[in-house]
Amino acid sequence: MDSQDFRKNAHKFVDWMADYMENIESYPVKPPTKPGEILAQLPEYAPKNPEHMDDIFQDFQDIIMPGMTHWQHPGFMAYFPANASPPSILAEMLTSTLAAQCMSWQTSPAATELEERVLDWLREMIGLPTGFHGVIQDTASTAMFVAFLTARERLNDHQTNHAGLNSAGRHCCYASGEVHSSTDKGIRMAGLGSDNLRKIPVDENFAMVPEELDKAIASDIEAGHKPTCVIATLGSTSLSAIDPLQAISVICKKYGIWLHVDAAWAGSALVLPEYQYMIRGIENADSFVFNPHKWLLTQFDCSAFYVKDKTALIRTFEILPEYLKTREGTQVNNYRDWGPQLGRRFRALKLWFVIRSYGITGLQDHIRRHIDMTHALAAQVAEEPDFELLAPNPLALFCFRYHPKDIPEDQLDALNERIFETINDTGEIYLTQTRINGKYAIRLVSGAPATENKHLDKAWRIIKDISRTTK
Repeated sequence: MDSQDFRKNAHKFVDWMADYMENIESYPVKPPTKPGEILAQLPEYAPKNPEHMDDIFQDFQDIIMPGMTHWQHPGFMAYFPANASPPSILAEMLTSTLAAQCMSWQTSPAATELEERVLDWLREMIGLPTGFHGVIQDTASTAMFVAFLTARERLNDHQTNHAGLNSAGRHCCYASGEVHSSTDKGIRMAGLGSDNLRKIPVDENFAMVPEELDKAIASDIEAGHKPTCVIATLGSTSLSAIDPLQAISVICKKYGIWLHVDAAWAGSALVLPEYQYMIRGIENADSFVFNPHKWLLTQFDCSAFYVKDKTALIRTFEILPEYLKTREGTQVNNYRDWGPQLGRRFRALKLWFVIRSYGITGLQDHIRRHIDMTHALAAQVAEEPDFELLAPNPLALFCFRYHPKDIPEDQLDALNERIFETINDTGEIYLTQTRINGKYAIRLVSGAPATENKHLDKAWRIIKDISRTTK
C-alpha cells in the first residue's frame, strides 16, 4: 500500500468511525451470534496473493461487525465500562502511526517524560500523596502481579529472585472475600500459591473486617509463616464494596506488610473531592492502581500504577544486559524496569489527550453524572414492592433481583437467571450477574460515555416488563 492508497483508505475509515460513534444505538449491544458462526465465515487458509483493501473492509463490515459486542453502546451496562472518547481514539491513531517501542528513555524520550508527567497529573487529581511514583501498566491484573512480586522481594531482601522460594518459607496474602479474581491469579503467578491467600470476612456492607485481618495475620505469624501482602479493594467487582483503608493501613504498618490498593474501576471517582474519603490512610499504602481505561474516557489499555518505594520495584524487575545499557543511567526513568514487559506501548499519549481535552472539570462531570443517574435508578428499583436491592450502591453500580411475594425463596435463583438471559437476548441492554450471600443477583453498571437518563429509563422499562412476564 503506497501513501496515496493509505490516505484514501484512512479517510474512508475515519468517516466510518465517526458514523459508528454517531449511530452506535442502531446496533444490538450484544449480538445474537451463535458459537462458531463467525469462524464458519472465515477462510480456513490465509490468502496466497494480496487482496484489495476494499474487499477486506467489506468483510469487516459483513462478517466481523455482526459478531461484535458494542462496549460503547449506551445500553452496555455489564461488567465495567471500557471507555473510549474521540480524543483518545485520535491519540491512538497517532500512537499506531509512530509505532514506537517505549521500553527506555532513549528509545522514546518524549514518551517516557510524558508518561512521568501525566501520571503526576493523575496523582494530584485523585488525591494521592506526592511520595507515590507512577507508571502505566496494561491492566490492573498486571499491577496486582507486580505488587505481589515486589512485596515478596522486599520481604526476602530481594533474594528469592535469585534463589527461588524453596527455602523462603510460606508467604501469606490477605484480601476480603469480595476481592477480584486477578488476586488469585497473581498469587499463583508470583509463586506464592493461592492456598496461601486468606479471604478475610466482610461486614454488612461487604467490606473487609479489620479485626479479622489482624487475627489472621497474627495466627500466621504464630504458625511461622510470612505475611507478605494485604490487598484493600476500593470498588469490588461484584457489588462495588469499599474496604476501610485507614484501619487496614494501620494494621499493615503495625506488622510491616506491603499494602496494595486495588481501585481498578472505582479509582476514577477519586477525581471527585466528595469521594476521596475512600483513600483515607493511603499514606501508609505501598502501591495503588486504578484504570483510566475503565471510567475515565481513555482507550483500553491504560492502568495507572503507583508505588511508594520505586527502588524496591526496580530492584525486583531490573535486568540489564549489555545491549540495554544507556549512558543516561539513573538520570531518567527506564520504564522497562517497572514491570514484567520489556516492550511498552506509548500509552501516555492518549491519557494526555484526554486530560487536556476534557480538563479536570469535564472528567468530574462525566463521573458525577453516572453516579447520580445510577443512584436515581437504584432508588426507583428499591421502591418497587417486587424488586429488591441486594447490596449498598455507593458508586455507579447496583445489584438487584426480582422477588415477588408469591415466589418461594428456593425458586428465585432460577427465575432471576431466566429473567437475566431474556433481558440480554433482547440486544437492547446488556447486564451481568453475580451472587451475593448465595443469592443470584443481576448487576447494572452505568459508565458508557453515551449513556444518558433516557437509556437508564429504557433499561428499567425492559427489566420490569420482562421480570413481570417471565414464568
